Amino acid sequence: MPMPAMRMVTTTTPITIMVSITITAIMITMITMIITAMPRMTMVTITTITTTSIATIPTITTATRMLMTTNEPVRAGDLAEREAAALYRLMTWLSPAFPVGGFSYSSGIEWAVEAGDIVDTATLADWLDAMLGDGSGFCDATLLVHAYRATEAGEETSLNDIAELAAAFVPSRERQLETSSQGRAFIHIARAAWDADGLDATIAACRTPLVYPLAVGVVAALHGVPLAPTLHAFLHALVSNWISAASRLVPLGQTDSQRVLVRLEAAVAATANRALNATLDDLGSATFRADLASLRHETQYTRLFRS
Repeated sequence: MPMPAMRMVTTTTPITIMVSITITAIMITMITMIITAMPRMTMVTITTITTTSIATIPTITTATRMLMTTNEPVRAGDLAEREAAALYRLMTWLSPAFPVGGFSYSSGIEWAVEAGDIVDTATLADWLDAMLGDGSGFCDATLLVHAYRATEAGEETSLNDIAELAAAFVPSRERQLETSSQGRAFIHIARAAWDADGLDATIAACRTPLVYPLAVGVVAALHGVPLAPTLHAFLHALVSNWISAASRLVPLGQTDSQRVLVRLEAAVAATANRALNATLDDLGSATFRADLASLRHETQYTRLFRS
């Protein structure tokens, strides 16, 4: 006897409806938790529509807040305007791109490499540590400090005396060329692009041209850039230029050059602290071999650098 045809009838029970609503609520809760956890976002409103297969179930609409990333400017409290200006100027003035010609001088390092005193990262670090703490690095830092303070106080006579002393302390002709030419270039560029009130009068009051560290100190003081970061940035630039010269002479790779710079970090800080508390009577050098290198470089047969 043939069986009668059967039809599949789909029914929706209260349990099915409750399960659908519960799952939807869980999904909304999870989405809300994820959205609210996203950092630094912009508030917008979206609409989530929940529906079921039963026409008799009302549509559930939930408003949630969505956050979208933005390129927000640095807040005023993060870096004071004065501090930002000082940092910007120091990074510019003491950058290798600032055209004072520092890349063409080695401060006698070229002869030290030729003579075998500098052959690798260890010997380079030792040589520069001595130059920094007991040689021209400390002397230049001390002269910068006193030139800065004399300029800040408006003591033109004291600044002129410091300029004469700085010129007298140069141990060789090439070293004199190095520091005086960079000082002259620094002043020239400052006048053209970074002029400050009183700069021309200050320069005119000095009978002796300003060597490089004095030029940096004078310009920084007239721009109101704080002394301590000026000194630290100057010494960092000085050491970086020495390492750059050595990297082409030894030669050294970029990673080895950075290792030397890392090793000298504490020496830079120590030299800066000493210079901030030193008097002009504390000036002096104990790096005879480095001074000799500067002298002998004048007659070196093959040379890449001017000093």
